[in-house]
This record gives sequence, C-alpha cells and structure tokens, in this order.
Amino acid sequence: MALIKSISGIRGTIGGRVGDGLNPLDTVKFVSAYASFIRENVKNGSNAIVVGRDARISGKMMEQIVVGTLMGMGFDVINIGLATTPTTELAVAMEHACGGIILTASHNPKQWNALKLLNENGEFLNAREGEEVLRIAESEDFHYAHIDHIGSVKEKDYTEKHIQAVLDLALVDVEAIKAADFEVSIDCVNSVGGIVIPKLLKALGVNKINELYCTPNGEFPHNPEPLPEHLKDISIMMRTTSSDVGFVVDPDVDRLAIICENGEMFGEEYTLVAVADYVLKHTPGNTVSNLSSSRALRDVTRKYGCEYNPAAVGEVNVTTKMKATDAVIGGEGNGGVIYPASHYGRDSLVGIALFLSHLAHEKKKVSEIRASYPQYYIAKQKVELTPGLDVDGILKTVKEKFSQYDVTDIDGVKIDFPDKWVHLRKSNTEPIIRVYSEAHTMKEAEEIGGEIMNVIRQLAK
Repeated sequence: MALIKSISGIRGTIGGRVGDGLNPLDTVKFVSAYASFIRENVKNGSNAIVVGRDARISGKMMEQIVVGTLMGMGFDVINIGLATTPTTELAVAMEHACGGIILTASHNPKQWNALKLLNENGEFLNAREGEEVLRIAESEDFHYAHIDHIGSVKEKDYTEKHIQAVLDLALVDVEAIKAADFEVSIDCVNSVGGIVIPKLLKALGVNKINELYCTPNGEFPHNPEPLPEHLKDISIMMRTTSSDVGFVVDPDVDRLAIICENGEMFGEEYTLVAVADYVLKHTPGNTVSNLSSSRALRDVTRKYGCEYNPAAVGEVNVTTKMKATDAVIGGEGNGGVIYPASHYGRDSLVGIALFLSHLAHEKKKVSEIRASYPQYYIAKQKVELTPGLDVDGILKTVKEKFSQYDVTDIDGVKIDFPDKWVHLRKSNTEPIIRVYSEAHTMKEAEEIGGEIMNVIRQLAK
C-alpha cells in the first residue's frame, strides 16, 4: 500500500489502513483541504467545481466521496463523469468554475487512483499552491457548510464539447483528413479513451477504425503506460491490417504514442516533435519542453528559425515557461502535447487531430515522416547513494566540473555537450540520482550517462 502526497496531487493505492493508501478517510481530508484552499483563493466569483474521472475500477467510489465532500464544503459540483483529463480541464474553463478535480492515476496500474487538482483556468496548481493544500490537509483546518448552504450537484457530459473544440482549431484540417481516407488502429487500454477516441476519429472523417481495448471498464489488458514493451498487441494489429497509423493513449488520455504503418514505434519522444513540425510550418513561434525531453524538438524549432526554451520537469513548469515565452506549441517527451490555441494542458485529442492533419498534408507514410527527424536515443539510468549524503552538494560539484559546457540548473543539473546531453535529478523519495542521457545512438547515450555516473560515485566516496 502506498500514499504519495506531492504538490501535483495526491495518489495512492486503494485499500489498507488510514495513511497507507488512498482510502475514503484520506480522500475526504485532501478534498476538504483543496476546497478550503479554493474558498480562500477564488478569483472569478464562481462557486462551482468540476469533477471528472477515468474508467478505473475505483473511480465510481472515489467520485461519490469527492462529490459529497465538495457539497459538504458548500460547493456546487458539476460532475462530468467519465472524462479525459484534458476534457475536465476544458470543462473548468467552459463552465467558468473556480476549480476542478480529476480522479485518475494516469499511467499507473489499476490498484492506483489519484486526485489531480486544478485552478479556475483548468490548469494544475503550481508548487506554492500545492504546498498550501498539503499544509491545510495536515492541520485539518476545515469548515464544512451549514445545512442551508450545502452545495448542489449537476451531471453533464463534456465529451462532444471537447471534440467540437478540437474540430474548431484552425490547424485541424478535417477536409484533408477525410480526403486521405485513412485507416486507423487504436489501443485505449479499456479506459475513457475508448469512449472519446473513436468518436473523435469519426468526427474527423476517419471511417475505417480498428479498435483494441476500447471497453471503459478499468481492466487494463497490459501495463497502461504507453511504452514500446507494453504495445505488442497493437503492433501486431498494424502489421495484420492495412492501417496507415496507430494511436495509443494512457488511461486519462493526456499521453499519446504513435505506431507506424509497419508496426514499429514512432517513439513517444517524437509525438511532440511531429506535431510541432506541423504547427511551426503554419504558425512559426517559440517552443518549450522539459529538460529530460529529446533535443529533436530544439532541432526542428531552429529549422524554422524559431527559439526553443527548456523548462523544469512537470507539466505546470512547462506551461509556465510556455506563457513566459509566448510559445505556440510545447509539451513533454512522454507523448504530452500542449497546444495553447486549445488550452494549457496535455491533450491527446489535439495531438491526434494535428498529427492526422500533418499526415494528410505530407502525403507520406508515417515511417517516412519519422525518418525525416533527427535520430536520438535516450538512456535512463540511476545512481544509488548512501542515505544522508549531501546530494545537492554533489550536483553542485558536477556543475562546476563541467562548467565549460552549456549547463542548466533550473531542475537538477543538465549538461549540454555539442552532440549529446546528460540530465541529473535527485529523487524526492529515495537516495538516488536519476541520470537521463541522449545521443545519436543508444550506445553513446549509455556511455556518456555512465561517465557522469562514475563522477558522481567518486564524489560520493
């Protein structure tokens, strides 16, 4: 059993003793803390909070607890039921609500669930706001509503509104997609993607759809994180059908993986790269991704004479940097596309619509589009340390040792070599330093990561 409290939300396994997992008592406490925070910080005068959830087995139970607690705190709840994370984000803005709660543990296995907390813009709370919610929860300083001020609940469905918002985007070329007559295969891991992705594709004019795991019952047929080792079934489907492209989403549909027509992985890192290529071709501007994402986005951005900026890891950090630099496209290398023309949140529906528009315009195979981008490989390793070591001091020394290179320290230490990079980040939960490295071959990526790991081990002696 596990309960993880962080500024980005509360997640845990279902069941167990109080404090050991995300059980009803802990859920009430954290929802009450969030409601207390919203009450003190509401800016738009609204009294409504939106609640949406993915299709996890525990989702209905969590929904009833969350809705009831918000009503008890005096808020009017707009319950949109089964909905993607980006759908819930859009619903907060469309309803002019003062906040929102998404019940999803994203790519975690079925025993997990989580409370993801939104502000009045439908965007995740920042670090300071998240810390305040945790402080309120710890103090249990809640004031529930008197009988005449208990909140109400309305049930709405926002799926069609989200799809229409995607269709209305200027760069989504529905006519070109229809004319291309694509055949598309999808894997929606038996969650809410199974509701919305087929509807989106049909609205885009895709009539030949091969559906895999589209029953929203929360029984994930494979590990729900859309990594290559978990996507063997759709890879086989691509090779045994005449599909032009495959799309895979995680349980809450904010991460998008693309499969080539030959069954090979497009690469999660390259989802954002391809979408950015299309966006920049039509609307040149700045781009942003986090420090652990592929350099390929920087290369494509510079191809159009535009500026790339890195951000600290975490969606809220990416969106903050995007706003500061007026970026036209951004996101994360895990398949998370953030398109400000829609909203400041990772959105697989937007990613699919923009990629299909790109594919229709290019008139190439998906594998050919993938081959047109710079080839990079990312290695993910870690150095285990003795508890109590001064990790910050070690990272500072590493930064000084490699100061002749381009070093960024907004989130750990990232060393940019001319043809490769290494990003070091300390774990907040265990005595390790995560070492991500990227180069033109996996061997080079592992080697440069290994060199820096040896430096860390020497400093740790």
